[in-house]
Amino acid sequence: MLDLTKLTRQMQGLSQHLTQEAAASRQRLELAQKHFQNALGCQDDLVQRQEKWRDRILFANATPLEPLNTCIDIPVPPKIHTVIATDGSQISPSHHEIAYCYLLNIGRVILHYGQNRYPLLDSLPEIFYRPEDLYFSRKWGIRTEEWMSFCRTASEATVLAELACSVKEDRGTEEVPTLAMVDGSLIYWFLEQLPLEARDRILPPILEAWQKLRDAQIPLMGYVSASRNVEGMNFLRLLACPHTVPDCASFCPNQLEKVPCKVFEPLRDTTLLSTLLKPGQRGCLWRSNVRILDLYQDQQIYFCYVHVGTEIARIEVPSWVAQNTTMFDQALGLMLAQVQKGYGYPVAIAEAHNQAVVRGGDKARFFAILERQMIKAGIKNVGTSYKEARKRGSIA
Repeated sequence: MLDLTKLTRQMQGLSQHLTQEAAASRQRLELAQKHFQNALGCQDDLVQRQEKWRDRILFANATPLEPLNTCIDIPVPPKIHTVIATDGSQISPSHHEIAYCYLLNIGRVILHYGQNRYPLLDSLPEIFYRPEDLYFSRKWGIRTEEWMSFCRTASEATVLAELACSVKEDRGTEEVPTLAMVDGSLIYWFLEQLPLEARDRILPPILEAWQKLRDAQIPLMGYVSASRNVEGMNFLRLLACPHTVPDCASFCPNQLEKVPCKVFEPLRDTTLLSTLLKPGQRGCLWRSNVRILDLYQDQQIYFCYVHVGTEIARIEVPSWVAQNTTMFDQALGLMLAQVQKGYGYPVAIAEAHNQAVVRGGDKARFFAILERQMIKAGIKNVGTSYKEARKRGSIA
């Protein structure tokens, strides 16, 4: 039980810290704006330095493909369109439950607008209980809970592609603007830490799903809310570098330390873009250069920032979407309409989450069904551990 009286005594110190941090953040923003204006006059030179010294730069930085001060109004989407989204949730394995297993639940949503067609709102559950499912990842030093989340990411992409292809087949020759959306980034940073054999079980199904979307000409978009990314700010670090060349490997090998070009840290891209964009506008298109994308073959990730009215959202798309101007603009229009319908967040993604989430009552019913099946199979002494039973109630 939380003791609010004791907690209140610590709030004064927290409020003072936040006040000081807000003042420091304003100073960092003013400095970033000066570097931003200076970068406008030498953007091409910075990109050339970036490309030339790419292998020696040790921090993630993106390449602008348009002028840094780009502000483009997002077009109004057509009234007739379809939006598809998936999201996942899970019940993690626990030795204190009646059986050691885990459940993945993928929420599926298809919303048709202006077509007099019923939406799809459901989920696909899958239970994993075999030893090869539960302990297979241990040989790579990966905990079952972590491996479960990686598999869920791959399943979300696979189900999304299946939904999109089924919609495409149902329409036949009818052309209806369609957008496939996922919650979060399309850059799967966790892949960097995985052994090659483990990575080959997660990434190929994702890329295969994206290729199906590409073949169906249905744009894929990752919507990142409250983004903490600094790839754009890191491009300005090339201008702030005091050395003749941005050779981090020679001059600043330890990036965890305070290096001379980290003059904006921890300022985010969204903070700077909020001073530039107006509601309904997108900023400059960027190509991400993070090293994990070398594994993405010809499906590199591009991104831009969009003022959706409630926040500056980071929008990520594969290269084949960004390079098709008509497709990209139309996808942004459909995305913005989703945010407006969802009162600040894409309604399709929010509904996919609601379909996927496993609430307390669902979890209790899941284990109740499992318990009946175990008893039916003749297994005796079925029940939770004493620790789990005591945690669910108090006798004090």
